[in-house]
Amino acid sequence: MLPLKEIYNDFFDLQLLPQYTEETFNVLALKIFNYQLSHNDIYRRYVKSLKIDETTVQHYTQIPFLPIEFFKSQKIVCSNTIENTVCFSSSGTTGQITSKHYVTDISIYEASFKKGFELVYGNITDYCVLALLPNYLERKGSSLVYMFNQLILDSNNSLSGFYLNNLSDLIATIEILKKKKQKTILLGVTYALLDLAEMNIELTDDFIVMETGGMKGKKKEMLKEELYGILKQKLKVSSIHSEYGMTELLSQAYSTQNGQFACPPWMKILIRDMNDPFSYVSKNKSGGVNVIDLANINSCSFIETKDVGRLTQSSQFEILGRFDNSDLRGCNLMIQ
Repeated sequence: MLPLKEIYNDFFDLQLLPQYTEETFNVLALKIFNYQLSHNDIYRRYVKSLKIDETTVQHYTQIPFLPIEFFKSQKIVCSNTIENTVCFSSSGTTGQITSKHYVTDISIYEASFKKGFELVYGNITDYCVLALLPNYLERKGSSLVYMFNQLILDSNNSLSGFYLNNLSDLIATIEILKKKKQKTILLGVTYALLDLAEMNIELTDDFIVMETGGMKGKKKEMLKEELYGILKQKLKVSSIHSEYGMTELLSQAYSTQNGQFACPPWMKILIRDMNDPFSYVSKNKSGGVNVIDLANINSCSFIETKDVGRLTQSSQFEILGRFDNSDLRGCNLMIQ
């Protein structure tokens, strides 16, 4: 069994590669799979319940994916000791069980989101970062708030910051930035960006508008095409960017246009068959989204989500919706 330090080193080496191969990814994915099988009790028991012989797993497409619902009921961590960890939690309505992600080494998360951002947008110091995240700021344990708080600090721009519901202050800051011709990332939860768009504020080419999804019951749900059309028309921007991430992941994929997301080298999306969750569909066909996030070294890197999506011919991916059922396959296997 490889020591954890060697897996860490391989992860950081993968981040440094300007080009990477399927073989590089596969080798590290198998190393992490075997490590987590030995050190993550919940994942090991789940794999055993599937009657899978781990010695036959030779490629990342053969690795079993843990249903994401387990993060709501179990401590998904590669150790029996979770003291001195950071615990991120998902949002939810009152009384709803939320997901919890125990992160035993926050430096891995920071390395992942900083390098992932840099690969798409370049140096964070080139930007002012405005985060319009009211529902996230009103609760504790948001991994998105943690990420953008660090990016705000790293931007080293005095105008960077968070905004709750103070849209008038945000608009005043935007006007200053427009005069400065400052490159700016305006990130917001969907309903808050729509509220801002109704304030008759026009942006310039120096602004990147990035939505993180979520109406949170504030407005009626709408198709992405409709949402992006409204935001582009109202805010006078040519495209809407988006970030795909979740509490259970330590990496993010970004879309710079048309809702097509690209992953960093240490993250991969597989689309499983709707009727056979252990097989995968070809590109341009819809199915359930499985995520490999190699940054999840100390929890579980192989997650079966409740999202529905498809891979494009260019190996990017689109999110089409969510499964309606609340309980995914296999979640009751551990309740004994």
